[in-house]
Amino acid sequence: MADPAKSCPTRKLSQKKLLINLWWNSVGVVHFSFLKSGQTVTADIYCHQLQTMKEELAAKQPRLVNRSRPLLLYDNARPHTAQQTTIKLDELQLEYLRHPPYFSDLVPTDYHFFRNLDKFLQKKKFNSDAAVQTGFKEFINSRPHVFFNKGINELSFVIYALLAPHRRCQKCIDNKGAYLD
Repeated sequence: MADPAKSCPTRKLSQKKLLINLWWNSVGVVHFSFLKSGQTVTADIYCHQLQTMKEELAAKQPRLVNRSRPLLLYDNARPHTAQQTTIKLDELQLEYLRHPPYFSDLVPTDYHFFRNLDKFLQKKKFNSDAAVQTGFKEFINSRPHVFFNKGINELSFVIYALLAPHRRCQKCIDNKGAYLD
């Protein structure tokens, strides 16, 4: 007699996600690009996007590019920290702040831009990648100028955290290593 067939759990359908790379400053969105479905960011892709972003920044805000090295603030994902990317940043004369390696809760764009994008897109359903891209563009176009300025100004606490010890680390130091929850 054969053993009864084992039940195999089926995967639940999850929402399809569309990956976007975004650069923005106090004036607005400098550059964004959606990746093809299933595509991930590699150093090659990221370097190409850096080149495109720098060209768009030069066209939109030439004073910023000609005055000094534009400063980038981003997390420490592998494509951002790859040797190829570092070389490209130097070639493009772009400066960046190093992100602390274990502070994933300090992703600057999450605090302002994507939090507001999430609110904007709540309860909206999209049936195609093109519809998602249109929704994203609607979000950008619906933001007043002060939205971007406020977002950059609010980053001061994030920049402080990047340059100074993180609050939880400081608590640990202040408590001579005692456990904190």
